[in-house]
Amino acid sequence: MADIAPQVDWLRRLVAHDTTSSKTNLDLIDDVDVYLKAHGTETHRVWNADRTKANLYAVIGPKVEGGVILSGHTDVVPVEGQRWSTDPFTLTEKGGRLYGRGTSDMKAFSAIALSLLPEMKAARLKRPVILALSYDEEIGLLGAPHMIAEIKDKLPAPSAVIVGEPTMMKVIDGHKGIASFRTTVTGFTTHSSQTDRGVSAVEAAAALIAKISDMRRENEKAADPQSPFSPPYTTMTVNVVRGGSQANIMAGECVFEWDCRVIPGDSASAALDRFSRYAEETEAAMRRKAQSCRIVTAPRSNAPPLTPSPDNPAADLAKAITGLNATDVVSYCAEAGQFQEAGFSAVICGPGSIDQAHQPDEYIAIDQIAEGTAFIRKLIARLSA
Repeated sequence: MADIAPQVDWLRRLVAHDTTSSKTNLDLIDDVDVYLKAHGTETHRVWNADRTKANLYAVIGPKVEGGVILSGHTDVVPVEGQRWSTDPFTLTEKGGRLYGRGTSDMKAFSAIALSLLPEMKAARLKRPVILALSYDEEIGLLGAPHMIAEIKDKLPAPSAVIVGEPTMMKVIDGHKGIASFRTTVTGFTTHSSQTDRGVSAVEAAAALIAKISDMRRENEKAADPQSPFSPPYTTMTVNVVRGGSQANIMAGECVFEWDCRVIPGDSASAALDRFSRYAEETEAAMRRKAQSCRIVTAPRSNAPPLTPSPDNPAADLAKAITGLNATDVVSYCAEAGQFQEAGFSAVICGPGSIDQAHQPDEYIAIDQIAEGTAFIRKLIARLSA
C-alpha cells in the first residue's frame, strides 16, 4: 500500500471529519482550504444561507477554457442505528479494505484528487483541474446548484465534469432524477369510540400511501423493457411516517415523507399532479365530517436526471482514460444531472461500489484507491499535453 499512502492518508483525514448532513461541514472545508492555499491555490467558498456550511471550488492550473471539473460531495449519511464493528470516523484497514463512513460514498474520490495536488502543480497543466466540493448532497442535492452557477458565471468554460460517485471506475452517463415531498394530513380528534364524529389522519394517510404504491405499480406495468435503468420506470416510495398519539384517540395529524425517482423523459411534477388529484378527493371527503381537515404536500427537493447523450465529451474523455468502450446508467441520483442542466458535459466515474454506500461498516477496496489514482494521473497527463 506504500505507493498509495498519500491517498490513504488523505482519506483518513477526510473520514475523521464527521460531516453527517445534519451537521456543519466547515471543519473539513477549512482543512482543505488551508491545504490548497499552502500549495499556492486560490479557493472560493459558496455558502449556505446561514453560513453553517459551504461549497468550495479551486482552479489548479491556468484559468483557460477546456478544463475538467472533479466534483465530490463532502457530506455523509448518519451512522445512528447502524451496527458498526469499527469506529465509523476512524479509517480502519482490514483484509484489503478501508472501513469508515464516507470511504465509498464518496470521500475517496476527493482524497485522491487532493493527494495529487502536488503532481498537478508540477505537471505544468495547459488546461486546469477544477476541484469542486459540495454540501448537502445526501439530503436532496441542495448545495451544488449554487456552486455550479458561480463556476459557470466566473470561470472559463470547462470541457467536462467528472462526478466521482462510486461506480467501480465504470463510466456512467445516465442517472435518475429525484424529487422529495412531505405530506401533512390534519384530521379531527375524538375518542376512538366516536368514529362517526372523528377523522383519523392516520387512516387518511394510509389511503394516500396506498395510492403512491398503486402509482408505482402502474408505472411498472407500463415500463419500457428496453430501458437501461433498473428498475426501468419512475418509482415512488414512502419511507418515513409519523402520526397519532394513542391507540384510543382518533389521530389528529399524520406526516409522511416520500420520494419520486424519475427516469430521463419523465417528470416528478406529473407524478405529483396525479397524487394531488387523489389527495383533493380524499380531503373533500374528510371535510364533509370536519371542515378543519386538510392535506398539504410540500416539496423538499428536486434534482434532475442525467440524460444519456451520444454527444457527451465528458463520457468520451472518461472512456479514453479507462479504456472502456461502453457507458452504463444507474438508478441513484447525483450532481451530474445538475451540471448537465446548467449546460456542462457531465459523467459519473469514481472508485468504490454503491453497494457499500450508506451501509454499516462501509468500506472501499484498496485496489479501487489505486485504480482511481491511476485515472486522475492519466487525466493530469492529458491536461498537460
